[in-house]
Amino acid sequence: PYRLKRITTFLNPWADPQGAGYQLVQSLIAMGSGGLKGVGLGESKVKMLFLPDPHTDFIFPIIGEEFGFIGTMVILSLFLALFIFGIKIAVNAKNLFGTLLAFGITIMITLQALINMSVSVGVIPTKGLPLPFISFCCSSVFVMLTCIGILLNIGKQLRYEND
Repeated sequence: PYRLKRITTFLNPWADPQGAGYQLVQSLIAMGSGGLKGVGLGESKVKMLFLPDPHTDFIFPIIGEEFGFIGTMVILSLFLALFIFGIKIAVNAKNLFGTLLAFGITIMITLQALINMSVSVGVIPTKGLPLPFISFCCSSVFVMLTCIGILLNIGKQLRYEND
């Protein structure tokens, strides 16, 4: 019953906007009220009164409200750049292990970001994944920064620099 309710809420969050669909409805309201430029840093109304725990899994709608479409595109572009550079590091790694590790780290971070953003705008059902580097989740930030350190170390030892 719990899983079925999550699926039906995902399909139509407006059917129960005060119950099971509350968080997704408030997320969509936050994204929509940001417009092109947003309402300004710290001026979000949804995070203060309506969206439960906006600093964790649903930080992306707050960015959308405060910085608007432009801010969300900046965040999306940064993750796209991380994906491109991570794949470039994986392709040019010194050995197969470095290639697979760099590829795995890159996919892990960018896929988690994509899932979080998709959940925030109602494209996929709620998963409970934090937005890498942005959500207030100390263990996630620690793991992501460690992964970036490993990725940078692999990038430091590229194949074409050692030939």
